[in-house]
Amino acid sequence: MDKEKLIQEAYLVSHTIEENGNFPNNPVYPLMIYKGAFLIHPDDKIDVIKTVFAQNGYSNAWVDGIFDYHHYHSNTHEVMGVFCGNADVQFGGEHGVCIELDKGDVVVIPAGVAHKRLRASDDFTVVGAYPKGSDYNMKYGKAEERPEADEAIAQVEQPDSDPVYGNNGHLFECWYNKNCKNV
Repeated sequence: MDKEKLIQEAYLVSHTIEENGNFPNNPVYPLMIYKGAFLIHPDDKIDVIKTVFAQNGYSNAWVDGIFDYHHYHSNTHEVMGVFCGNADVQFGGEHGVCIELDKGDVVVIPAGVAHKRLRASDDFTVVGAYPKGSDYNMKYGKAEERPEADEAIAQVEQPDSDPVYGNNGHLFECWYNKNCKNV
């Protein structure tokens, strides 16, 4: 794998997503979308995304689409890289922000931030992974999930590295240095 041909400087879109009904979301860490982080070539295999994530400390990877119902993880952050196709994904619950994800985009979803696929092309495929290979739980925005979910979210540590750029990158600007321009 030639990282120089695969990884390019992404355009960053970020959103701080506040609590929304029974979805705690995450007012501390913004949702980050790296538009065009990967330049996926026709002969690339999906493992190219898994490999970059793993080299940067994100594992327990899976390959699929995004669920068509609101859900979140209270015990870990999540990264997804779009290998193929495009989709409209809503982040933050029913009144959250809708973002179109395209081939080559990467989204870093803070613990607690709800996400749901609204529409997708037939070939929409993402690779998901978690810092330090964390196991993830599933939460659905039910009132009885809180305040336990809030306590778990507060305990989730910042990742050690950016999922795409390693020891540099947007994660450090936004999450560590709090120097992120929200859209």
